[in-house]
Amino acid sequence: MRYGFVLPMGDARDAAELAALAEESGWDGFFVWEAVWGIDAWVMLGAAAMTTERIRLGTMLTPLPRRKPWDVAGQTSTVDNLSNGRVTLAVGLGVSGEDRFWLFEDDPGRKVRAELMDESLEMLQYLWRDESFEYAGKHYRSRKVGDLVPPAPPPPVQQPRIQTWVVGAWPRPKSMRRAALQDGWLPNYVVPPGEKPGEWTPDLLAEGVTWIRNERAAHGLTMDNYDIVAEGSTTADDPNPATTVRPWSEAGATWWIDADWTSLDPTTVRSTAERRLKAGPPRVN
Repeated sequence: MRYGFVLPMGDARDAAELAALAEESGWDGFFVWEAVWGIDAWVMLGAAAMTTERIRLGTMLTPLPRRKPWDVAGQTSTVDNLSNGRVTLAVGLGVSGEDRFWLFEDDPGRKVRAELMDESLEMLQYLWRDESFEYAGKHYRSRKVGDLVPPAPPPPVQQPRIQTWVVGAWPRPKSMRRAALQDGWLPNYVVPPGEKPGEWTPDLLAEGVTWIRNERAAHGLTMDNYDIVAEGSTTADDPNPATTVRPWSEAGATWWIDADWTSLDPTTVRSTAERRLKAGPPRVN
C-alpha cells in the first residue's frame, strides 16, 4: 500500500516546502485541491516538482468536465516533464448544486457533465501523444492537429498516458466502468434507491473491487498497476493510525489518501499539515 497526503489549502510556496517534507517523512504522494477560482493547482504542483525527486504529485481532484481537455493536457504534460513522470491526474464530474462551485456558470446537469467527462478522457489520450489526430465529439472537436506552429507541448514522460484516477459511483455500472477502464478508482458511494442512507465501508469497497476486476477482465485487462484509492483522516497524535487504514487495505485498497477537509483555518492549516507530515504515513505492516 502507498500513502498520500492532501494539502487542503495554501499557495505554491507551501506546496513546494510541504511536498519536500512529505518526501523526507516517507510519504508516497502529495496532492493539492483544484479550486474553481483560487491558487492554481498546477502551478503549486510545478513548484512541488522542483523540490522533490520521488513522490507522486497530483490533484484531489480535477473537475474535468469544467476544464478544456487541451488545457489540462498542456498543464499535466508540463508538470509530468518537470517531475520526470510523477503526475497523477485525479478526475471527477464536479460537485452538483452548491452555489460556491457554480459562481461563474450554470450547472449543465450530471448527464451533460458525464458526456463531457467521457469525451475529455478520450481526447486526452490523443493530446498526450506526439501524433497528429482529428477528433469529433458531441461537445468537443478538433481539426487536424499536426505540424503546428508553435509546436504542441511535448508529450508527458508517462506513456501511453499520465496515470489517471477516476471517480466511480458505486454501484452505478456506467460510472464504475469509466473508472475501471482508466488507471485507478476513486470511490463515491451512491445509496441505491429505496435503501436507507449508509456509510461507505471496507465491505462495500471490496464489492467494488470485485466488480472492477471482472470488468477489466472482460476488456482483456488485469489489475496490474491499477489503483484502488481509500481516503480518510488520521492524526499526528494517534499512536497507532494504521488501525484506521488496515480494514481498507484488507478490502483491496492500494493507496491511502490522508485528507482532513475540516482543517481549513488559514492561520493553522500550515502548522497542522507540517505536524501530520512529520509523523509519517499510517503504514500497515
